[in-house]
Amino acid sequence: MQRIVLGVEYDGSAFFGWQWQEGGLRTVQDAVQHAASKVADHAVTIICTGRTDTGVHALEQVVHFDTHAERSHRSWLLGINANLPDDVRVIWVRAAVDDFHARYSAIARFYRYIILNRPTRSALQRDRVTWCQHHLDAERMHQAAQALVGTHDFTSFRALKCQSVSPMRLMHFVEVYRQDEQVIMDISANAFLHHMVRNIAGVLMSIGSGDKPIQWTQELLTCKNRQIGGVTAPPHGLYLGGVYYPEKYCLPKHIIFNKLPANAQRFQHET
Repeated sequence: MQRIVLGVEYDGSAFFGWQWQEGGLRTVQDAVQHAASKVADHAVTIICTGRTDTGVHALEQVVHFDTHAERSHRSWLLGINANLPDDVRVIWVRAAVDDFHARYSAIARFYRYIILNRPTRSALQRDRVTWCQHHLDAERMHQAAQALVGTHDFTSFRALKCQSVSPMRLMHFVEVYRQDEQVIMDISANAFLHHMVRNIAGVLMSIGSGDKPIQWTQELLTCKNRQIGGVTAPPHGLYLGGVYYPEKYCLPKHIIFNKLPANAQRFQHET
């Protein structure tokens, strides 16, 4: 058996999240497994870096599967894409090196959250951005976000039903900036709790609109209480942007990870 690694992008608008579900609901995992199984000529199981929720997109989800089929990288790429729906695409293929695992070998994840900040909704981007009609101060949001950098207990920013054993996470960076009518949050950590990015986005939007003070993020970290942690931002503006692995695995690396601290590679995934 050999292990094949894929980089996958998808528009999550019409999917019920990543993970396969009973009842025939449309999921990204089901679509990729079906396509890869067709090319392998046997059933394969797709393992991803991290499951995304309903309506969440991916610029680069990393997955792997095991197979005894012998195919070139080009054949895997073209064959899987030929069997995928139009809202999912494999963007690169590699053979796994050593003990690679899509989830457990990852050192850092990168997410991007995009807010359309103008008086009217978008007809073209309605499922791919979160709309906010009230003016947001991106610099104020950026300042507030810096309290999150470092190792913290993120209880106030996790879903109440989050199943992670520990709320501790290492936040590598959070950057908030404006590009014309969009306010963008780039965020990277060793791992994320359920709804963590969307909860952070909701808090920062309240701060950016002036409803809450800049120090609110620090107050929430201190109180460790999700029930006072603000509104969970919608899924439409959220993108899994990339995954960082040790150099030994020889996988493509998103340029955003040039912002990681020099010592980031010593940190491992926390369950």
